[in-house]
Amino acid sequence: MKKLISWNVNGLRACVGKGFLDIFKELDADIFCIQESKLQGGQIDLELDGYYQYWSYAEKKGYSGTALFTKEEPLSVTYGLGIEAHDHEGRVITAEFPDYYVITCYTPNSQDGLARLPYRMQWEDDFLSYLKKLEEHKPVIFCGDLNVAHREIDLKNPKSNRKNAGFTDEERGKFTQLLESGFIDTYRHFYPDQEGIYSWWSYRFKAREKNAGWRIDYFCVSKALEDRLESAMIHTEIMGSDHCPVELVIR
Repeated sequence: MKKLISWNVNGLRACVGKGFLDIFKELDADIFCIQESKLQGGQIDLELDGYYQYWSYAEKKGYSGTALFTKEEPLSVTYGLGIEAHDHEGRVITAEFPDYYVITCYTPNSQDGLARLPYRMQWEDDFLSYLKKLEEHKPVIFCGDLNVAHREIDLKNPKSNRKNAGFTDEERGKFTQLLESGFIDTYRHFYPDQEGIYSWWSYRFKAREKNAGWRIDYFCVSKALEDRLESAMIHTEIMGSDHCPVELVIR
């Protein structure tokens, strides 16, 4: 069994101040992926005994950034998508293991007024192409803050958010296309109709207290891994960020 965790920490230094290291130890994942570290190299020294650490930083300070911590040393590790337009924001790390690739991904937000929606659409196409190329070699597990609530049951207030970043028809359509290209949303695999379980809540309007959230953090896997899926979980009880960790256990 392998336990994988993904967490958008919304600033790792802030999250460390809110108990990240205790949570990390308690979850005891084989592979732990984070998004939105908001760091540059040398700004933090994390003591994670027994883990190899891999970091990708945005060129812009205090922005984006991903990391991957793993007990088993990967066969290889690459950063970004290999596309100049996408590789300045530290959004993707790919670790190759004997049976599959594991990717931590922080998908670009379409932003207020959908200012970045056209860029986001290009990203979606290029990311899917990247995944399909990897699949020519071995199956893929990818996780992270994908910045989209796929279905109406994936957020508390679908009607009022219909044209907002993260719940536009365009973004939802790209996620549907991704699943139709041979990937499984592992949480929905186990809980196809579960309502009221989210992974992100705005810091405003006491959203977490009221559970007015969105499910935008995912583990997705290649169809080839379907019979190895053991469980999926969203740790709504864990604080420390405006997102909570999501989990996948695979045989």
